[in-house]
Amino acid sequence: MMSFHNQPILPAIRNMKQFDEFLNSSFSYGVILDIHLGQLKGVIKEAQKHGKNMMVHVDLIQGIKHDEYGAEFICQDIKPAGIISTRSNVIAKAKQKKIYAIQRLFLLDTSAMEKSMEFIGKHKPDFIEVLPGIVPSLIQEIKEKTGIPIFAGGFIRTEEDVEQALKAGAVAVTTSNTKLWKKYENFLTESD
Repeated sequence: MMSFHNQPILPAIRNMKQFDEFLNSSFSYGVILDIHLGQLKGVIKEAQKHGKNMMVHVDLIQGIKHDEYGAEFICQDIKPAGIISTRSNVIAKAKQKKIYAIQRLFLLDTSAMEKSMEFIGKHKPDFIEVLPGIVPSLIQEIKEKTGIPIFAGGFIRTEEDVEQALKAGAVAVTTSNTKLWKKYENFLTESD
């Protein structure tokens, strides 16, 4: 089973308490979800001081427009390890700036999935984050159709949810469930 930098879990950080937990964990990569632009640079710098690599969900940053110009600012000034977005122009900018480009894909219905697949084919993100991450057959289908590594996220509540997503072909699962972080952090320390 593949994983992302030996991490089956990508901690998704929603608040400063979770950020502190992440800093004190064995994980080397994490995802920042809800944050204000004014806090972002400091959070990234603090993470880097701790040897952590942060990916930023650009669509959830308050205080910046979620377009290619906002993405360019984030890439050049904030310098995260990667950018997550539903917007293909943001993904294109991240690729241009040579940071991880993660296309977030909401599985609403077949039509939405097909339209997203067109964007994905055009922009070739480094990863696709599939939401909800609890539909193993669709994780497998998207992986097979695109050949792009998959992150699974959304509604990941149990260890079984994580395992099913990974078995379906996801390289990692994004979750803000700190109990799952702890469970899979043990996996990290056991595999060293």
